[in-house]
Amino acid sequence: MKVAIYTLGCKVNTYESEYAISEFIKRGYEIVDFSEFADIYLINTCSVTNTSDQKSRKMIRQARKRNENAVVAVMGCFSQIRENNNSIMDIVDVVIGNNDKSKIVDLIEKFINTKEKVLNIKDISKEEFDDIELSIFNTRTRALVKIEDGCENFCSYCIIPYTRGKVRSKKPERVLKEVNTLVANGYKEIVLTGIHTGHYGSDLDNYDFSDLLEDLDKIEDLERIRISSIEIVELNDKFLNILKKSKKIVNHIHIPMQAGSDHVLKLMNRRYDKKYFMDKINKIKTIRPNIAITTDVIVGFPNETEEDFDETIEFVKELKLAGGHVFPFSSRNGTPAAKMSGQLTKQEKHERCKKLIKVFDELEEKYYKMHVGKDVIVIPETYQDGYLIGHTDNYLKVKFKGCEELLGKDVNVLLEKYEDKIMIGRIT
Repeated sequence: MKVAIYTLGCKVNTYESEYAISEFIKRGYEIVDFSEFADIYLINTCSVTNTSDQKSRKMIRQARKRNENAVVAVMGCFSQIRENNNSIMDIVDVVIGNNDKSKIVDLIEKFINTKEKVLNIKDISKEEFDDIELSIFNTRTRALVKIEDGCENFCSYCIIPYTRGKVRSKKPERVLKEVNTLVANGYKEIVLTGIHTGHYGSDLDNYDFSDLLEDLDKIEDLERIRISSIEIVELNDKFLNILKKSKKIVNHIHIPMQAGSDHVLKLMNRRYDKKYFMDKINKIKTIRPNIAITTDVIVGFPNETEEDFDETIEFVKELKLAGGHVFPFSSRNGTPAAKMSGQLTKQEKHERCKKLIKVFDELEEKYYKMHVGKDVIVIPETYQDGYLIGHTDNYLKVKFKGCEELLGKDVNVLLEKYEDKIMIGRIT
């Protein structure tokens, strides 16, 4: 039987979809592209914004339209809070939320055998960590490792604590075993990911995220440790000390900021102010002067004034970041921000997004151009038409001429010029 899987949203979803793919393959299923005719369609959904909801609904409808006799299954945040659209679930055969993803193939086969709709939604606040592991990944050089699930920050705009539940950590020995297996299978870089990655270990006894980093640093053939995202309040002295000592934690860190105005940060229920954020960034740059720091910013939050937005732009410039992502505020039912007065129009949010994206593009270009003329190590990830493309440890995307045999190997490259969000180089 043919299986097609479509993944929306975060790196955690990507990891969980990879697990589903590996389980289907083990049982003899054929994996095909989602655009193809298949016997089973699985949509791993997202609900972080209204747009995510719309995409989730769209992909469910596409699957049913492509093959009206197919098994259509959904999992993830959209299906966890399926009151977003009950009617769309009427055309779905297997529905699970953010629990029991490790059992998705079993549940689909249950439907195939019984023809009875499977509705497997549980109270996510009472769930334990759904322990899954990967030994291979869809790239040849970089593998995601999910170490944590859940979030308890309850930012005023965010639906995720309600869809993912409390913080649950994968046991350290399981993480280390998984990473060792991936390294043995040829992966040089692992990306630690979770819903609230830096909060890893808060449910464990005397073991935290920094302890995990220290243990991973000891794995002999692991070259790069990358953190998908970490909150500024989790960058404590213990973490900074590990960052200072480690040769494997890469020279890039993504730290969501969300706003550069104390007024808006307070409305968002973020747990820091601008001074705290700036002080931490300066400490990191003291340890790693050339580190690439990127961020996320939400624009158009309720009651965000023009002055607040201008303050955010100036703060972003002052931080001298290497780039960032911009998101218009999306009102999510059930969150405090959805009930706030002072909601901005779609047009206002659109205009502010354009302005801030331009600032981030300029900062990214400046950071890239700082590296022209430098020798770097690139691990090529893709090969096409005589060119290899890969990333440096500080996440510069680099393109250079080379042979396919160099995929997944360390390559010394001289960076010669910046061209449309990529560095062009040559092997030295």
